[in-house]
Amino acid sequence: MKFVPYRRLAGLAAMALFSAVAGLAAPANAQTFSSSYTSTAPKDCRTIGKPSDVDGSVTRVCPGKSGPVVLISEDDLREIVSVGRSRMAAAKEPAAELWFGPFNSTAHTVEWRVADGKPFAIIQRWLIADNGDLDKNGRPTSKPMLAVTRLPPGPVCHVAYIDGQANRNANELARQAADEFARDFKCGKDEVKVVGEKGAAVSLAKR
Repeated sequence: MKFVPYRRLAGLAAMALFSAVAGLAAPANAQTFSSSYTSTAPKDCRTIGKPSDVDGSVTRVCPGKSGPVVLISEDDLREIVSVGRSRMAAAKEPAAELWFGPFNSTAHTVEWRVADGKPFAIIQRWLIADNGDLDKNGRPTSKPMLAVTRLPPGPVCHVAYIDGQANRNANELARQAADEFARDFKCGKDEVKVVGEKGAAVSLAKR
């Protein structure tokens, strides 16, 4: 039998113990982030009431991810988007009171950021009308922006804006902002973050 010095045995034992502890701790601290997608297209949602002939206002409720619903209200060519356990719950969230000044609309795809199977934020593309940049027909052009919105537990509100034209990697920046900021963001206290380069859409939204 080969003789191993006591000091070396002690060192090997310490290394084995450290590896075992690290192996046990890693899964507890590590989180797995992923994305899933839902639709807010009118055909996939439930319309509340009848659309107004006066200003085109309409409210629709769309299925979300793992329980919550997405509430979209359009009035005077402007939209609000909120999330909650029900339509009434979503309507009481801070996000349901946030309006952008310029005309705007949202894309029909919602990206849900999920950690260990639980949604904690959504990312949605907005189009903000730029009255200072008209097309050949004299209508304002639309500038793209991604908005990150935090989800319960806690209030639902905007966390970060990423300009879609000024940043080629806008989607990656939005996911990074959601993963890093959304869960600890304090609605009503923390200022909405501008992530990446600030372009026209973000400037319009922040007015």
